[in-house]
Amino acid sequence: EVNVSPCPTQPCLLHKGTSYSINVTFASKIESQGSKAKVYGEMLHVDIPFPIPEPDGCKSGIQCPIQKGHSYSYLNKLPVKSEYPSIKLIVKWELVDDQDQMLFCWKIPVQITS
Repeated sequence: EVNVSPCPTQPCLLHKGTSYSINVTFASKIESQGSKAKVYGEMLHVDIPFPIPEPDGCKSGIQCPIQKGHSYSYLNKLPVKSEYPSIKLIVKWELVDDQDQMLFCWKIPVQITS
């Protein structure tokens, strides 16, 4: 389950200079000591890395080590910088383990606006 707040309708209207809350509930299919978020803006089938302040999943609500079959709530922020262009794109958010194996991956259409 993925929750982006505030985002009442899709595409999410992301206002420049605002930070959005991300909450992902997932059951892990693997065990891992740690986890790391990788966030991309997907435009014309190209993934552009999107920096987030805290990529460490263990500092974002997940109790590490991660155990197989357990359910976790991942909490983070998506800051939209004022210098970002006003465009439509897909945000792709991945959480990977120590071996770069996928814990979860989701995509959401967004519109960056002033």
